[in-house]
Amino acid sequence: MLPNQPTNPFQKFGNLKGIKLHSLLFRFIAIALLLSILVISPQPSWASPSPPDAVPLTLELLKARLKAPVQLEGSRTIDLRHFVIDLRPDNAEFDNQFYRLIQEQIQRSAPPLGLDLSYSKILGELKMSDLAFRIPLYGKTLPPIFNEAEQAQFERDRRRLSQLNQLSRSLLIQTQVEPVQITVWRGPLLLAQTRFEGFINFTNTFFLGRVEAQGAIFPQDVDWSGARFSRKVNFSGSIFQGEVRFRNAIFFDRTRFSQVEFRGAVNFQSSEFQSAANFNQAVFKQLTNFSRILWQDNADFSQTQWQDKVFFDRDKFGRSLFLTEATFEKAVSFRQAQFNRSVNLRGASILDQTDFADANFAKGSYLNVANLQFDPKQATILGDPGQIGKAFSVPNLEGNEIVMRNLVQNFWGLQQVADANEIEYTVEKLRLKEQRQQLIGTNINNATRWHLQSLGFSEKQADAIIQAREQNPIRSFNELLKIGGVDFSTYVKVRDRIAVGEPLTLTGRILMIFRGLGLSCLLLLTRYGTSVGLIFGIEMIGIAHFGVMFWLIDRFRRLRPKPIVPTRLETLWSLGGFCVLTLMGLAIVFQSSDRPWLTLAYMEATLLPIPLLLMIFLYWKGRYHNLLTTTYFVEDGTLRQLRFLIGRLPIIPDYPFFRERYIPILWDRRWGWLIYFDFSLNNLLKFGFNDIRLRDEHVPGLITTLVWYQWGIGMLYFALLLWTLSRTIPGLNLLIYFK
Repeated sequence: MLPNQPTNPFQKFGNLKGIKLHSLLFRFIAIALLLSILVISPQPSWASPSPPDAVPLTLELLKARLKAPVQLEGSRTIDLRHFVIDLRPDNAEFDNQFYRLIQEQIQRSAPPLGLDLSYSKILGELKMSDLAFRIPLYGKTLPPIFNEAEQAQFERDRRRLSQLNQLSRSLLIQTQVEPVQITVWRGPLLLAQTRFEGFINFTNTFFLGRVEAQGAIFPQDVDWSGARFSRKVNFSGSIFQGEVRFRNAIFFDRTRFSQVEFRGAVNFQSSEFQSAANFNQAVFKQLTNFSRILWQDNADFSQTQWQDKVFFDRDKFGRSLFLTEATFEKAVSFRQAQFNRSVNLRGASILDQTDFADANFAKGSYLNVANLQFDPKQATILGDPGQIGKAFSVPNLEGNEIVMRNLVQNFWGLQQVADANEIEYTVEKLRLKEQRQQLIGTNINNATRWHLQSLGFSEKQADAIIQAREQNPIRSFNELLKIGGVDFSTYVKVRDRIAVGEPLTLTGRILMIFRGLGLSCLLLLTRYGTSVGLIFGIEMIGIAHFGVMFWLIDRFRRLRPKPIVPTRLETLWSLGGFCVLTLMGLAIVFQSSDRPWLTLAYMEATLLPIPLLLMIFLYWKGRYHNLLTTTYFVEDGTLRQLRFLIGRLPIIPDYPFFRERYIPILWDRRWGWLIYFDFSLNNLLKFGFNDIRLRDEHVPGLITTLVWYQWGIGMLYFALLLWTLSRTIPGLNLLIYFK
């Protein structure tokens, strides 16, 4: 006998039997687990079973429910909840009785009678036209069952729908159209978590009561074209698996499509929302048409997902459009849309083309692109050249510099230089605002508790700020919002009066003041290199100012003993020329500048104080020198032509032979006053008809100082003009930026 062999002959059989039992037990447990997973795991929406307590609706149950309507929120309602309602063609007998019994009950009831199909399952097509009143669109009066308010409301909407139908026929050039029948539903329609297995046809239906369809499921196509909703509409959380049509629909009250999933194509074309419309967190998976819609109140599409193309063409937005944190995976079009308020694209993601061509932005409307997720290498924003760039706006520069830089690159790529420059102008305005805030704002890193509370922070918020800055200085507004207790509303209230970052030293404050003055000069005089017309308007005013000053000091010298004064006619012509040039410059400035009065103030602060002071000293001292009766200005008598005079100085050289070339100007002619404006043009713009200079003999130093002062200002203006031209001429600009 082998040592490992069992001594009992039945022991081997017992071991084999134990192995089989364990195997069978393991198989039984595995099958039980698999069945439990299949039962417990959620089924897809297209295969979801009926509610556990749903029972088939029979004629007996239907008659019983019709005889005993329930009170729901003040309305008598037919309670058909938790039923399986079979309206398929193979159940024709029940189908006919279902529509007939409900319609008779509704038409007999004087008070509006609602219908509650919540938590039910509708098999087959639900025909709304067979449930409610059927009335022709034209001519026929309403039955006496309608009260006066309903009749007035219905007649108003019927006229509107009639006009829409006539317009549609005229556009389609249809000569013969069948009479339109409309359906009127007076009471509330409740469809919470109702599942419709068949096609839903609610076309040309007037809902005088509210419609609530939260969580409803529509596996097939749904047609609500021409529908009219007098009360609130709520489709929150619903799922539309087929095509959805709301063409020419009118929503008079608040509309909610929040968290709705549109799996098929969506068409709201030519509809009207007279109250707020809420589509937040909705998902649009196929082509969506929101064109030709009138939005009289706010339209909320925040946190929506658009997986296919969407059209908002020719829409009219009476108030704000919210696209906050929306995601556009395909192209979106706002062609010929009208915006009366802001379009909020804060945190939105644009992954394809966005078209604002021919869009109309009313005064005060703008595109808020703060924290916009946009890559110009993958996506494109289109718009009217020279116009769309003015529509972009961000509340502050912090955190949005990359966004604005991407927008600039987008328009550079489209060769829309004016729009790219306009965005850069917006960036620099925000930068100046930040510098001004750093200078005059209260830095929260060294403000006392009392000062923080006086700014608008509460006591707890002030304590939290002090505790946070003791650990690390607060360097950005985002860090301020992360401090416990500081909410967004408080931040909005105080953001224009506070500053963050390290407090400025005296040297840093002085440097920032000079940087701010220089940036203000660029913004006010050239719109940061975006407006050639503005700088030409300013130079025209400068030419007029200095021209009349030179005429005055040259022609009006003394009153006694022998007067040296201009004639009355010459005075009228000189002052008239000054007024014409000044008015032309003012017209250009007011047309080109965002802040024309501030631009004029900045310009006059440069042009007037020093020249007026020099002239006051000149007339106070008097003039007693040789050649007093001879003009101070001479002109080159060898050539008469237009010249570019950037390389010449305003005074002729002392070399004696130059005096032979230059002769005194003719100041005794009727047109002699023009020469002074010509000299002012030469000296300021470095361009003129002839080379006119100041003589080199017997000229008071104050007059020489005045001429050199204008020449220095002219160099500054000329440099600004060249810089502006380099940024506004497309070829030159592209040569600079894409070298």
